[in-house]
Amino acid sequence: MTAEPITGHSSRWPVPPQDGYTVDDLFTLPDLPPHTELLDGSLVFVSPQRDFHSTVIDLLVTGLRHGAPPELKARREMTVVFDRRNAPEPDVCVVRAEAVTGRELTRFEAADVLLAVEVVSPDSEARDRDAKPQKYAAAGIPNFWLVEMAGSDRHPVVRVYELDPVNKAYALTGIHHDRLKTGVPFPVDLDISPEALDAL
Repeated sequence: MTAEPITGHSSRWPVPPQDGYTVDDLFTLPDLPPHTELLDGSLVFVSPQRDFHSTVIDLLVTGLRHGAPPELKARREMTVVFDRRNAPEPDVCVVRAEAVTGRELTRFEAADVLLAVEVVSPDSEARDRDAKPQKYAAAGIPNFWLVEMAGSDRHPVVRVYELDPVNKAYALTGIHHDRLKTGVPFPVDLDISPEALDAL
C-alpha cells in the first residue's frame, strides 16, 4: 500500500543538512516560523503561547526596563548566539547597552548577556528547565531566571540562579512568589503577584 500524495499543500519542511543547521542557516532559511531557535544544530519551532507566558514576559520586561541602569537594556525574545550550532531565544534578556547597535539588530552574542529568562510553557518544559539553562551556563551568562505558573490562582513563581564560574553551573539563590527582589544583574524589586498580572 502506498500513500497518496497530498495535493493543494504548498509548504515544505526544510530537510536538515547531514551535520545539522548552523546560525547562518537560522538567519537565511526562508519562511521559518517566528521565534525559531537553534539548539545543537536542530531547528526548534515555538507553539502558540498562552496568555500567562505573554503577560509574564511583559511584566518582567517593563519592570526590568524601569529599573535598569543606563549601561544595561532589557529585551524580549531576541536570539543569543553561543556558537555555530546554538542560538536560543530567551523569553527575556538583559544585555549590555553597547550591544544594542541599531534597529535592524537580530541577535546578541552570549558575552553581552547578563541575564537570561525562560517562562516555562507546556511544550517547552524540558528545554526551559534542563537544556537551555545548561547551555546558558556553559556560555557564561551570569544570571538565569526560570518562571513557572503555580498555585490555584495560577501566579508566577520565579527561581533565581547565579552562575558558579568554577563549575560553569547555576546555583539557586532564591524562589520568589509575590515579589521578586534580587541584587543581580542590578537591584530588582518587582511585584509579580496575581494582581500585578491581572492589571496588565
